Amino acid sequence: MVLQTPHLFSGSIRENIRYGRDDASEEEIINSLMLIGGDEFIERLDEEVGEGGEKLSLGEKQLISFARAVLANPRIFIMDEATSSVDTLTEAKIQSGIHEMIKGRTSIIIAHRLSTIKNCDRILVIKKGKIIEDGSHHDLMVKKGYYFNLYTRQLREQREKEMFVSSV
Repeated sequence: MVLQTPHLFSGSIRENIRYGRDDASEEEIINSLMLIGGDEFIERLDEEVGEGGEKLSLGEKQLISFARAVLANPRIFIMDEATSSVDTLTEAKIQSGIHEMIKGRTSIIIAHRLSTIKNCDRILVIKKGKIIEDGSHHDLMVKKGYYFNLYTRQLREQREKEMFVSSV
């Protein structure tokens, strides 16, 4: 399970990734980092994170939480707003890892950032506690309903943000 607010323990990055899988080899730890785009941590595995990960940014804590989930290799993978705290570049790295990780397993992904769920087999759109749309990304885009409006608005906002950043 990867939550919106990841929990880290005092100790090293390595110890936090290995949490729940003490027998993991160094190679498995490195592979889990590479799968989620956390290559930057490979040279920092012995770095202390502080109580609750206080020495790291929220995005760094999230990447470590993802690496921990990859290392656990669960049959059921749950993400609850897990990419909401990372920037779009980090999210893109994580998404490619997520795509690999969810193959052949049951995955439940809860997200407001729709780019996170775009490649899911089935998307349930929930509004006020009720399912209002159901289908793949393609199916929901073709319907041009609530999901379509949310997705296109988020895409437009993201492009505007990217244009603003590149003009500065």
